[in-house]
Amino acid sequence: MNINLIKKLSQNKVFPIIRNQDPQTAADIAKAIIDGGLDIVEITVENPKVFNTIEALSKEAIICAGGIITTIQAETAINCGAKILSSPIFQMNLVKISKDRQLPLIAGTSTANEAYEAWKARIPLVKVYPATALGGVEYIENMLRPMPFLNIIPQGDVKLEEVKQYIDAGAVAVGIGRHLTANASSYSEITNRTKKLLESLR
Repeated sequence: MNINLIKKLSQNKVFPIIRNQDPQTAADIAKAIIDGGLDIVEITVENPKVFNTIEALSKEAIICAGGIITTIQAETAINCGAKILSSPIFQMNLVKISKDRQLPLIAGTSTANEAYEAWKARIPLVKVYPATALGGVEYIENMLRPMPFLNIIPQGDVKLEEVKQYIDAGAVAVGIGRHLTANASSYSEITNRTKKLLESLR
């Protein structure tokens, strides 16, 4: 599963992240992105009701439960059909759940040392956050130069036009949040933005 996930994300190049308190809005945004051609979507668990959204959407796409910090959150997400867990931090209790339940974990890191420690814990994917604030594309290049074996997903205020630069720098995929959905006049506009972004990366 892990190898297939890495391969799939490297094909998609874009890893959309939905952060919305309202479960229905989160579901509608996710569907718009899925219609745009992406079949892996992260939905951040900002509201316990979002677990219902994860359960409903798990039949349509590979849903990653984001913002996972506690064991209870992780278990609930898995039971609702999440196929990936994503945490803003790197902690061993989530690593244990990931291994016990045979579900991929994306661990949040900021420094080269944290990313390396996550890799040593056999975490297949490492999120570098907040990528833009840390130094952007150059920061990712500098991290990967001595550690090309890392599967990195930069995330944090990444603009659509920067995605290709991160991919060229060696990122497996790029986490995109509000810049994919902000100020969209309709859900169809989000779908069109997703399609255009994917076309620009082909």
